[in-house]
Amino acid sequence: MEGFAGGDAAEMRAYAEELRAAFMRLQEQAPETHRRARAVQVTEKSEDGLIAATVGARGDLIRLDIDPRIYRRPDSRELADSITATVRRAAAKAQAEVIELFAPLVPREQMRAHLDGDLDSVLEQMAQQMLGRR
Repeated sequence: MEGFAGGDAAEMRAYAEELRAAFMRLQEQAPETHRRARAVQVTEKSEDGLIAATVGARGDLIRLDIDPRIYRRPDSRELADSITATVRRAAAKAQAEVIELFAPLVPREQMRAHLDGDLDSVLEQMAQQMLGRR
């Protein structure tokens, strides 16, 4: 293997043990971590405080509250932009919370790539780990 110069058997055994321990830890902790991640909800308010958006762990909109005072400024484009920005901020915070929950089990960059749907990056990171190029 490229990551183990000279084919040092002791180094390879140590790395195999490290992988086994990581797998066991993942197997033990993953169900509870997954349950906690699925329960993540984040509420974010607009800059003017008139809009509140609550999203779930995947950034999906769960609840949208609009203060009636918003109608004092009848600008539909501004309202739409404010809603969009508020939901995006909430989704980013929810993603960060999920990444933090999984940090003991999955490297942050790998989890971020996974949540972003970047399969190429996930596979590349896994290949690098398997080759010992952490």
